[in-house]
Formats: sequence, structure tokens, C-alpha cells
Amino acid sequence: MAVETYKAVFIRPGSGGWGKGIVVKPSGKRNKIVSVTGGGIHPVAQRIADLTGAQAVDGFRTGVPDEEIACAVIDCGGTARIGVYPRKKILTVDVYPGAPGGPLAQFITEDLFVSAVTPDDVLPYEGEVPKTEADGATSNFTHTYASSSASTSAPSATSAPQVPAGAGFLNRISGGFVGFGSVVGYIVNTLLASGRQAINLTITTILPFMAYVSLLLGIVLYTGIARDFGNVLKPLAGNPIGLVLIGAIVALPFLSPILGPGAAVAQIIGVLMGAEIALRVIPLQYALPTLFAIDGQVGCDFIPVGLALGEAKPETVAVGVPAVLFSRQITSPLAVILAWLASFGMYGK
Repeated sequence: MAVETYKAVFIRPGSGGWGKGIVVKPSGKRNKIVSVTGGGIHPVAQRIADLTGAQAVDGFRTGVPDEEIACAVIDCGGTARIGVYPRKKILTVDVYPGAPGGPLAQFITEDLFVSAVTPDDVLPYEGEVPKTEADGATSNFTHTYASSSASTSAPSATSAPQVPAGAGFLNRISGGFVGFGSVVGYIVNTLLASGRQAINLTITTILPFMAYVSLLLGIVLYTGIARDFGNVLKPLAGNPIGLVLIGAIVALPFLSPILGPGAAVAQIIGVLMGAEIALRVIPLQYALPTLFAIDGQVGCDFIPVGLALGEAKPETVAVGVPAVLFSRQITSPLAVILAWLASFGMYGK
């Protein structure tokens, strides 16, 4: 029987990062370092694998069951993907300076997550490895989470207070009112909790994004970058063939997973080209096809994670990721053409 030779590493947050640091030590079946960053295995994932003796795996090419993942390396700035692996109680290393945010923010805790990590932030660790819920608890946690979500989604016969049985007519009437009031209170409290979560999501995610876009728009208009950039793109963005070419470029299978994280490229180009359309440097009728031209890469970085959330088998992930990426190469230019055709007569004269 082979002797386990895995070693532990301490991963500290980088400059501007979040968290106190986590300890990763592969053991038994949980011996894969999954890199879900696009463009192959990230240097941080390779560094962790080299120091621990684990196997680094490209999550875009190979599907890995949750119970085999020692830690996941991601590149998310704080949207949906940042909380996917913490929700499963899998140790998560973000190479971007992300912080708890998005719809899964409540699952991102200091014992599971660290961000802004560079290869220099991965250090050998000789101390005692602390026990976390990530040690063999993934399947149990998933079951518990699903059960608790189902139990709180709506009043049920076990959660709603029962009407007390009474001997007389007045007791039954009184018990009916009490039960009705309790059910209403339960529903109101559930809606209140949902509203509170929606407000927190708005404050922590949506408003900062709006402020960022507003600031970017002000900068490009004040500095004149928008007009210069528009003049450069005008030969492409000002005609359907150029827009189709832009859509084909951003959807290239080897580029789209790299351009996808945080939708940074789509945000920047969208703001710049939107400003040019507002300034009438680019004709208004190209607004809709321009939108489809710059969005061909959106979501391509999330494909393996989405398949994992759907509990797809490793073989399905291995085939599904390239299939979706290559299909985007076809559908992105077609979407630009259809948007251009749909724009005829949309804006009047």
C-alpha cells in the first residue's frame, strides 16, 4: 500500500485581497487542484500542485467530481462564480481581489476563501492542518443545503402552526383565527427575509457596478478617449461586416474564456461604443448589432462551473465545454447578422 506523500501549503491573501488565509493539504481521494480560469492551468494552481504533490487539472478541459477537489482556483471579481465552490464547502482561491458578493455571498467565509492570490502567496506549511467542513463534507453539505432550501421555500404542514383542537365551537373559532394569524406571520417573515437579501445584494453588488460604469463613462468622455476609440473602431463598428468580424474575434474558443471573467471587455467596449453612438460618431441603427458583437464571450468562463452545478459527469464536462465554445464561434456572428436585420425600421427615420 502506497504511503501518502501530500504536503500542506498556506495560502495568504495578496495585496488588496480578502480573507485571513487558508491551509490546503490534499488527502486520499481529494487530491486535485482544479484551475477554472481559462487559458490552461493558472500559475497559482500549478504552484499549489507543485508544493503539495497534488495533480493540477484544467477545469475547462476535464471535469472533476467535487469529492476529488482539494481546492479550486478561480478568476472572478465578485459575481456569480465567486461563491459556487464555497457553497459546496470546497476551499477556493481567487486570483482576483474579490470579496463576498453576488447571490452566493453568504457562503463565502474566511475558512474557505482567499483572494488576490499570486504564486508568491502560496507558502509551504509545516504546522497542524486545521479541520474544516471541506474535509469530506461536500456531499453531506449539498444534501443539507437542498433540504433547508426546500423547507424554507413555502409554509408546509410541519412548519405552519397547527390549529389547537377545542371541545367547543368558540374554541374551534378561536383556534382558527390563531392558526390563520400564525400562517400570515410566517409568510410575512419569509417575504421580509427575501426583501432583506435583495436589498443586501443591491447594496453589495448592483450599486458598486453602477458606480463603476458611471465613473468609467465620465472618464472616457472627459479625457476624449471615447471619441478617439470610436474613430479607431469606426471602420469596423460602422458597418455590418465589421461588426460580424468583431463578434467572430471575441468568440474565438481560445480567447472567450479569458475575456469572459467579470465581463470586463464587454463593459469597457460597451461604454466606449455607447458613448460614440450617443455622440453620433457611430450610427444609431448599429446599437443592437454592436451589443451582440461585443457579448460573444459572455459566460464562456462559467461553462465548466455551470455543468458542475448541473451535476454533469466528467465525460459530459470534457465534451460540453469545447462544444459550447465552438458553438459560440458560429452563433456570435449569426447573432450580429440577425440583430442587424432586426434593426431595420426600429428607430424610425
